Amino acid sequence: MRAAEKLRPYLFTAPSMLIFWLFFLYPIGYMIYLSFTSWNMIHPVKEFVGLENYQELLADPDFHQVMSNTVLYTVLSVLIALGLALVLALWLNRSGWVYSMMQGAIFSPYIISLVSVSLLWLWLMDPQYGLLNWLLGLIGLPPSPWLSHNDTAIYALVLVSVWKMVGYNTLVCIAGLQSIPKELHEAAQLDKASVWSEFWRITLPMLSPTLFFLLVVNTISSFQVFDTVKIMTQGGPVNSTNMLVYYIFEYGFEFFKIGYASAAGVVLFVLIGLMTVFHFLILSRRVHYR
Repeated sequence: MRAAEKLRPYLFTAPSMLIFWLFFLYPIGYMIYLSFTSWNMIHPVKEFVGLENYQELLADPDFHQVMSNTVLYTVLSVLIALGLALVLALWLNRSGWVYSMMQGAIFSPYIISLVSVSLLWLWLMDPQYGLLNWLLGLIGLPPSPWLSHNDTAIYALVLVSVWKMVGYNTLVCIAGLQSIPKELHEAAQLDKASVWSEFWRITLPMLSPTLFFLLVVNTISSFQVFDTVKIMTQGGPVNSTNMLVYYIFEYGFEFFKIGYASAAGVVLFVLIGLMTVFHFLILSRRVHYR
């Protein structure tokens, strides 16, 4: 009976652990193995090449451009989405049907599939018939080459990302604001603290766990962007919007360089891991959980 009692928890968790091993740990291990080989998915033999894929990857100027695009896209989309979400949360954290409707309207883009969002913005940014250029014309501004110029294309993708994510971030921030004890704000008001002091000394520290969670989740999501790039720009123009996941897709399933694509996938895996560790080691020190 004692042996059965000790074995029971492992039996309950076995299905989940099996799925975890099959669809998470095994693919990662197999990807690492493939990164040391040369394989085109057609020939059954995988030739071991050692670090050749990584050396080719680091020497490729296109890869450097892709990394630069990915970092720029992540930094802009995460900071703008979080900052805008915090402002909206402070404004919409009120009772009333009007604010409830506005919260629902802001959140609605998040529940739409990213493919549908990309197709919608592809039409909005059309250089001839798009709504955005039509609005610019109404106020006397020249039309913008949203997706057809290498100086503006990546910022157009950032705009789509912010529009997609800001609703989710706003609702999570509102939930965090509502969890702050009202007694703290009442005490600050009795002490005649200014609005800025109340925000800086009470609201922001108490909201820091929520913002830290959103920072980590948004960063990981931005590094893995694919659908928007695939549908709206295909990495162009002139490689200006090519992101790391789309770069892996190109070399793996269009050029059939599986070893090279796997090496890029390992770089992505390590980069996300290092970013997450950095967040927890450095930024978590400023998170107040009490």
